[in-house]
Parts: sequence; structure tokens; C-alpha cells
Amino acid sequence: MKKTVQNRNVTRAGVLCCALLLTLASACKRDGGQDAAARAGFAPEVEVYRVTEQMLKPQVELPGRTAAYRVAEVRPQVSGILQKRLFTEGSEVREGQVLYQIDPALFQAAVKSAEARLAQAQAQEYSTRQKAERYRTLVKTRAVSAQDQVEMEATWKEAQASVAAARAALETARINLNYTKVKAPISGRIGKSKVTEGALMTAQQAEAMAVIQQIDPLYVDVNAPANELLALRTKLESSGANAAASAPASVQVLMADGAPLEQQGTMEFSDITVDQGTGTVSIRATVPNRERKLLPGMFIRARLTSPQEMPTIMAPLAALTRTQRGEPMAYVVDEQSRAQIRLIQTGRTEGQMMVITSGLKAGERVIVQGLQKIRPEVQVRVVDKAAAPADAGKAE
Repeated sequence: MKKTVQNRNVTRAGVLCCALLLTLASACKRDGGQDAAARAGFAPEVEVYRVTEQMLKPQVELPGRTAAYRVAEVRPQVSGILQKRLFTEGSEVREGQVLYQIDPALFQAAVKSAEARLAQAQAQEYSTRQKAERYRTLVKTRAVSAQDQVEMEATWKEAQASVAAARAALETARINLNYTKVKAPISGRIGKSKVTEGALMTAQQAEAMAVIQQIDPLYVDVNAPANELLALRTKLESSGANAAASAPASVQVLMADGAPLEQQGTMEFSDITVDQGTGTVSIRATVPNRERKLLPGMFIRARLTSPQEMPTIMAPLAALTRTQRGEPMAYVVDEQSRAQIRLIQTGRTEGQMMVITSGLKAGERVIVQGLQKIRPEVQVRVVDKAAAPADAGKAE
């Protein structure tokens, strides 16, 4: 009897084990089917854009400072007491405009004295000339000796030289009198006066009376990394765009708030020496300043645009995202339709497009929509974007 009960217990245990195994197998089969279904029909849908290559003019933005186109320090050329200041500080002055008046009394007297000496020399020259003419006649009749005639001719020439010296002295006196009117050497904006009425001026003194600066046009001085300039030149030469290398680059000034000035300038020259301390090359540009928005010494940013176009990789701004460390990146869909992270370097923007300086190639597919649904190596369903997000435009 005991044996029969034991056999029944064993049978029940076996049945329970078989049922449990069947349940587990069914669950595994069900889960596997769901995973396959997920892989087949539930991959996130993303929209991609194929990276393009366009011909654009390279641009670079560099910090710089403005400098006056011409600078002139006003100094007296004669000594005397300053009588008047004849300009408004901070105003625009013209070349040749009288700025100061130095007491002219002594110089007016010097002119009169020089005029008198000239008249005296001219009278002496007239007398000796008449004698020389008579001696030429008398020497023929032997009334005077040949030696006397030669000496008289020499005296006459000496009188002529005295007239020339007196005339030069008069001209000098008149120039010095004119110098009592201190005039603007250039046109431009004049600063504050450093001297006042009653001050004693000294010819060619060290201290300037005032400073005039021409600020239209204006210089813009920037420092560009030498390695970047070399890389840009190499790219231009490799693209065959160096045929117009003689054309100057255009320059646009960006104000402190980022707003560009309407007028564009041109690059004048780049220095031939690299600064050993900073590794930069000095570049000077000339920009119009008709509205006087720029003043010498201002800190600005200058946008330099090359005159030659070169192939440039472009991608939509919508493709740009960042890593946890803040590095720019984009998701690229590979040939197996998997999303791959690609670190990139970006340049300027053109409309809804951005310049890619490294990290992407023309023809690659970048994800522009559905970024929040994906992670690295995940399988995606691709929808090609038919056209660019917006007209990229072209650099001018």
C-alpha cells in the first residue's frame, strides 16, 4: 500500500515538472517573437539629409583694433605768444585751416626790415651796374685800365648777389610771418587743445598743440594664426583657385553687439614676419567710416572673406548636437542603417546650413529629425530628406 502511494507522488511531481517546463518554453518563444517583431517593425524612424559640397568663399572672423588712417601732431614752427585758438575741440577740420594765431608783431617788423635791406641792395646793384657799363666804354679809349674794368665788373656781380640774398631774406621773413598762423596739416577730426591763449610757443617744441586724426577711411589691424593662413593658402592652391590670388580679400567690421557695418573694406597687406611669442601674422585692412561709427582704438571683430571660391562641406544646422562634454557631433547612418556618433568641427552658418571643417564627407547621411529617439548603434528606419532645409545662400 505504501509503495502505491509513493508511486503516485512521483507521478504527480513529474507532471508538475513537465508543465513548468512547457510554460517556460512558451514564455521564451513569446519573448523571442516580440524581440524579432521589435527589430523588424519598431525601429525608430529618422529623417536624414545627405551632406553636400558647395563652392563657397572661405571666411574667418578675427579680433582686432581700429587705427586712424593718418595722424598729425600740430606744432608751432615759430616762437611767440599764443593769441587765439580758432577751432572747436572735437570738430572736423580741413587741411590748411587756421587753428591758432601766434603774436605776429615781431615777424611783421622782420618783414619790413627785410624789405628795406632788399631796397638798399637793389640801389647798390643799380649804381655798380651803371659804373660797369661806363667802364666798358672807357676801357676801349684807354681812359681806365683793363684791371679797373675787371674790378668794376666783379663789384657789380657782388651787388647782384647781395640783391639775391636780400630777396631770400625777405622771403624767409614772410614765411615766418605766415607761420604765426598755425594751420591744419591734414583734414580730419581734431582733439582737445593742449595749450591756451597766453602760452609761450617754441618753434618745433616737443609737446603737440593738438592732434588731428583722419578716420575716414580707417585702418583695422588684426592678428591671424599663421598656421590657419597657411592651411587656407594650401587649400586654395589644391583647389586650383589661386589664379585670382592678386585680388584682395574683402573685410567687414562687426561691432561689439555683432551687428555688421554696411560698408565693406579691403585687405591692404599681411606682415611677412610671424610673431614668435603668439604665432600670429599682423593683417591690416582699410574700411570706409563715413558715418563715423568707428573711432581709433576700438576693439572689433573683422570678417575676412577670400575672393576665391573653394569646395566646402555643408550640413543642416538641425543635424548638430553635442556630447556630454559639449563637443559638437552629429549622428550618421551607416550602410547597415545603424546610427553612429561622429565628432565634427563647424565653421560659419549660411541660412539653415553650416560649414563642416572636419568630421563629415560629401554624400554621408546625417540625421536631422528623430534625434531624441536614438542612441549609438541602434537600428533606424531612414526617410531621405528631399531638399535642403532652407536656401543655404552663398558667401558674398
